[in-house]
Parts: sequence; C-alpha cells; structure tokens
Amino acid sequence: MSLVVASQLEPEFNAGLAALPFAPKVVPAPAGEPWLAAGEADVLVVRPSPEWRRLRGAPAPASSPGRLRWVCSASAGIDSYPSWLLDAPLVTCGRGTASDEIADYVIAAIYLRAKDLGAAAIHSAADWRFVPLGRFAGATVGVVGLGAIGQAVAHRAAALGARVVAVRRGSAGAITPEGVELLGSVEAVVAQADHIVVSLPATQDTRHLFDRALFARAKPGAHLINVARGSIVDQTALIDALDAGLLDFATLDVTDPEPLPAGHPLYLHPRVRLTPHISSNYQAVRHRLLDKVSQDLTRFARGEVPSDVVDPARGY
Repeated sequence: MSLVVASQLEPEFNAGLAALPFAPKVVPAPAGEPWLAAGEADVLVVRPSPEWRRLRGAPAPASSPGRLRWVCSASAGIDSYPSWLLDAPLVTCGRGTASDEIADYVIAAIYLRAKDLGAAAIHSAADWRFVPLGRFAGATVGVVGLGAIGQAVAHRAAALGARVVAVRRGSAGAITPEGVELLGSVEAVVAQADHIVVSLPATQDTRHLFDRALFARAKPGAHLINVARGSIVDQTALIDALDAGLLDFATLDVTDPEPLPAGHPLYLHPRVRLTPHISSNYQAVRHRLLDKVSQDLTRFARGEVPSDVVDPARGY
C-alpha cells in the first residue's frame, strides 16, 4: 500500500512530495479542518495556522490520532498546535530550514541600530554634516538559545567582529560554535550583551522569561531582538523597561498575540521596530523545507526515523 500523506502546504510543494521515487499518495489536508486527515493519512504535514491555534486547550476529536503514524511540522516551533496533535506516534519539526534567513534578519536589525544610513542620508548641500555612526565590530552579541537559529546568528556575528556570548538549556553533547563564549545563565548573557538575541523555543518554562527582573540586569544601551516567540517576553515589562531607559531599543518580529490588537503601544513606540513575523522569509526557502521533508519521507518509507524528532514533554 502506498504511503498516504496529507499536507497543509501549497500544491507545488505537495507535487514535489508526490514525485518522490516511492510514489507516496499526497492529498491536501481538509481546508479549515486539517485534523480530519487522521482518518485516511499515515503522515500529516502541518503548518502553524489559525485552525490549530483556535484548538489549543480544546479536547481532542474522537478520531485523533486515528491512522496517523507521523505529524511533520513545517515550523521549528510546535507551540501553535493543540497538545493532542502531538500524541501522534512520531512528531518532527522543520528545524534549520529558515535559520539562515532568520539570522540574516538579526544581523540586519543590529546594523540598523549601529549604522542607520537612512537616518544619516543627506538630500542637499546644506545637509552636509558629520553624522556619528555606531559600531558593530567590538560589540557583544548575546544569544539566548543556541539551537539552529542561535548558532547561525553566532557564526555571523563572530565573523563580523563581534564578541559572542551565549547560553543554552541543554549542553550535553552539543557543539559550541567557534568563537562563542558559553555563560552559565540568561542573566549573565543579558548583563554583558549590547544586542540580546532571543532564539528560544516557546514552552511553559520560557513563558515571560524576559521579565522586569531580567530587564533590570540589562547593560545600558542594550538592544533586544526577539525572533523566537512573543510569549517569551513580558510585553508590559518590555515597554516599562524601554520607557525607563533600562533598554535602548527593541526589534520584535514576534508578539503575543499575533497580530497585536489595534492601538497596542508597541505599534507606535519610538524605541521599537515591529515586523509581522517575517524573519523566516519562508517563501524564499520553501525549497529547503521540501528537501528536508522529502529526505525524511524517504527515510520513513524505509522504516527509518526522520530527522528532528520532537519531545512533546519538552515542547521542542
């Protein structure tokens, strides 16, 4: 019997999976109710979507997990899905497919603070003046969470002449990138960093990790960059820290919730640059996700374990 794959992704992506040599049967997951695919599919390829977010905290449907043998998330994070979806025998994630794009976003955010050429641009001879620019070389970049994204940030920052300090939750057997100083706590990283990069998974343990107490430890002039999940930062505490001068600036690609309600103070705060969760640039790297899922499907069809298996208890 052919492997049946139900997918929430685009028709072009699904056609790529269907073209694999072992000819899996690839069908679109039911629109609006992707979980209904559990009745006919062996594999369910999912993406963070409103349908899943609405079901967080809701009981599992009677059909779950049904025939499913594997849930494959296109995203690295699994916090957008209801917990019962993760009861499938196997859950994997799209770790690493967008890491380079997200790391480039982080470096762009740093350079926008250090070398804001737009603000320095002149438009007439009368504007000709010296405009002091900041420096990136010699700055300290602190990476909180040294997974695929954090490592990609660290490689770039070190290559550009920054000092890189980092903290990771689990270090047993993990490789520390060259040029990275591992510190013993988040507090130690925050206290030393000019640019604080948040690249942790969203779990119960990391919810509001960045709170008033942590912001109070920040280095004067520090810049917070959150490319992880909005729930990791206490947004009220962040605004207070910016207003009090404990932080100089925040670049936020993620918020809690998304989008923020109309009129939320983060939209127009003068010390905040807010982007609509675009750092992954996912449309530009769909080919990387297709390669990853294709290789994992091939392994699965051979009876092997796919890459990046998620531990639902840990949340990543």
